[in-house]
Amino acid sequence: MSPHGRSGLGTNQEAVRRHNLGTLLRHVHGAGHISRAELTSLMGLNRSTIAGLVAELESLGVSERALPVGSPQGAGRPSAGVRLAAEGPYVIAVDLAVDRAVVARVGLGGQILRRAQAPVVDGGEAWQVGASVAGLIRSVVDDAPAAARLVGIGISVPGMVRRSDGLIRLAPNLEWHDVSFGGIVLAALGLDIPVSLANDADLGALAEHRRGAGVGIDDLIYVSGHVGVGAGVITGGHRLEGAGGYAGEVGHLRFNPAGQRCHCGNQGCWETEVGAHAIAQAINCPADKVAQLDEVLDGFREPPAELRATGTALGHGLASIVNVFNPRLVVLGGYFRSLYPLVRAEVNAGLSERCLPAALESVTLTLPSLGADSPLLGAAEIALEPLFVDPVAALGTALVDVRSGLAG
Repeated sequence: MSPHGRSGLGTNQEAVRRHNLGTLLRHVHGAGHISRAELTSLMGLNRSTIAGLVAELESLGVSERALPVGSPQGAGRPSAGVRLAAEGPYVIAVDLAVDRAVVARVGLGGQILRRAQAPVVDGGEAWQVGASVAGLIRSVVDDAPAAARLVGIGISVPGMVRRSDGLIRLAPNLEWHDVSFGGIVLAALGLDIPVSLANDADLGALAEHRRGAGVGIDDLIYVSGHVGVGAGVITGGHRLEGAGGYAGEVGHLRFNPAGQRCHCGNQGCWETEVGAHAIAQAINCPADKVAQLDEVLDGFREPPAELRATGTALGHGLASIVNVFNPRLVVLGGYFRSLYPLVRAEVNAGLSERCLPAALESVTLTLPSLGADSPLLGAAEIALEPLFVDPVAALGTALVDVRSGLAG
């Protein structure tokens, strides 16, 4: 074999090894604690190869040895297990909403280690919000272990995010157009670190699929109500993003041609019937409470009669989505978590009335298992993705003891 052939083979073997290392780490991340025997079965590799990959993750400070889940202490010699290291790498997750920003330090396994929150000033410019988010990031990393490495930042945004570069093309309820918010946050921090942005509903779907109500379900839709209405779609186990990353804008499906004009410029969008402003108007909710509509709805012990029509409209709109995508599960997030229990009968009746019988047979409506944290944990997942693609490269460029590097 020629020297070039050997070099190519070595390069390929190294790429395969790093791919296997990332795949193994993804399994440990999903399970939190798993046996080597399970890893051998899941990955189709022999025990010695798994042992070598596990040893490398340990040397990288990502995992540590443990007894397998359910193994009795001191009973024989159970096979070695793998669990996530207590002071392993972490990411920063940001859930940006119309009225507030939530920031969390999140470790592997989806563990929220620390969180902070601050209001978003109505009409605030992107640089002002970015400065506020940067301050929250400083607070959540303040007590991070000195040896722990920051891998990246993930940001959930209530708007349309361009997949190629994370540019926020439109966040209507923040009144932002073509904003590079990731760059703004990095500039405010004084750091150069990978940052990923995506739509909040897309990230809600991702998190519920991996850690919440949709675990083990490869076809699901997360419908989000956060002033506006959007959806994240998982089909065949993969996120449906669209050509530019803008898939899922279900709030702007034509719903009532004779309805109100939507802020997008069209007439009678579904959002004009089940969006936060429409619901607030129906129940006489003050304008300054629209962004906290979930809290307002939680205050009702009995459903107001005015919400019955909203429930029916929600069910009718969901029927269109179910007819198009044929999901097994529809997860109702945002303020829909609070609305659905109040008008469950109307929503279910509206869904049944307009849904194709075959699609209706296989679908279930449910609430998020992760509660309000679905977009936040989805942001953590996209920030962690480079670590799963190539753990060696990601950890090689990760920031250690980031506290000293943050610009004040």
